Amino acid sequence: MKKLFKLFQPLLIVLGLATSQLVNAALEIEITGGSAQQIPIAIVPFGQAGSSAQEKIADIIAADLRRSGLFRVLETAGVASRPTDLAQVKYPEWSVLQAQAITVGNVTTLPGNRLKVTFGLADVLKQSQLVTMEYNIAPNQLRLTAHKIADVIYQKLTGEGPIFASRIAYINKAKGRYSLQIADADGVNPQTVVASSEPIISPAWSPDGTKIAYVSFEKKKPIIFVQSLTTGQRLTLASFKGNNSAPSWSPDGSKLAIVLSHSANSQLYTINADGTGLKQVTKSSAIDTEPSWSPDGKWIYFTSDRGGNPQIYKVSVLGGAAQRVTFQGDHNLSPHFSPDGKFLAVVRKDGGKYSIATQDLASGQTQVLSQGGQDESPSFAPNGRVILYATRAGGRGALAAVSADGRVKQRLSESDGDIREPAWGPLLN
Repeated sequence: MKKLFKLFQPLLIVLGLATSQLVNAALEIEITGGSAQQIPIAIVPFGQAGSSAQEKIADIIAADLRRSGLFRVLETAGVASRPTDLAQVKYPEWSVLQAQAITVGNVTTLPGNRLKVTFGLADVLKQSQLVTMEYNIAPNQLRLTAHKIADVIYQKLTGEGPIFASRIAYINKAKGRYSLQIADADGVNPQTVVASSEPIISPAWSPDGTKIAYVSFEKKKPIIFVQSLTTGQRLTLASFKGNNSAPSWSPDGSKLAIVLSHSANSQLYTINADGTGLKQVTKSSAIDTEPSWSPDGKWIYFTSDRGGNPQIYKVSVLGGAAQRVTFQGDHNLSPHFSPDGKFLAVVRKDGGKYSIATQDLASGQTQVLSQGGQDESPSFAPNGRVILYATRAGGRGALAAVSADGRVKQRLSESDGDIREPAWGPLLN
């Protein structure tokens, strides 16, 4: 354990963001290049008499689109009309604002304490309707619906997959206690899944987003648990002799890759999601850790010091000889796949600094995306557009994100607690 900790100690640096600050945290967005290509869009406050819901839903949509770095949300206060339906839109008014697109909507109350949310998106230049949709929801689903609307707009105007109607998980340390927490993709609505006075590490979402696997030291040794987010039930997945760590779900959710040290150095194993069927995958004298399952389910990528310094290797899920994947940089750690399986995000060490980098698995070409110096735990968004990671800025910990091309950078500021190991979950239904 001492050798493992010493080798990968940078991965365990505590990086900060207090949960109490997540709700009101200011999202600082730095855009590098491409800002002239932002799509100017007008988001008209949604209609609903006697309620502030229309303002809130429009604000959430606007914040999502701004955060992507691909949209310029226009100020609409000076426009006289407030359309709630595309048929009411006076396009010349919005052309004056140089809007290329406009979103309008309405929230109405239904029997049984339900809400009907309608929205429409139009091309201002062509004066044509692009999409209209309707949602029948419970009041507590208003924020999620706003994220879904932002996703529809994002998809229609950029051609990329959805991103906003998803959640993130992270480990928070505050006042001597550790918490596994989840929040909306914008950092709002944080909820504690499990808390302990002992360390909690390595959260990993199941592919369907209903469970999180994690490692807890609550019994004075690392044990892997699987927590259901729907039933609240907790399964002890792996509690073997030695260390049990680094869970990673298979694409179909039926198995996990884990790391055990019960018979030798840390090695890779697979195990069924119910805790049965343990099988060893790697057999070496090295430390093999941090498995990441390829999206096609055929390979497990992992970190190993078998070549001297930590680098990324891959091995068949059936076992056999491992193949080295990374060759640039002093160290490469913490592999994480893009959803399409074409890119690998890693933590790269060069000159004593730890940065987030990606590698094109077909060409081998690499790109360093962050410059924080103490960056860790990369995790792709559901559409592969953005990579979430933990960093340190201005003497404080921060949750950060960078677009996969490196052009758009984001940072949640105003933190005074500790966060680490963020993980981006799948889209919500």
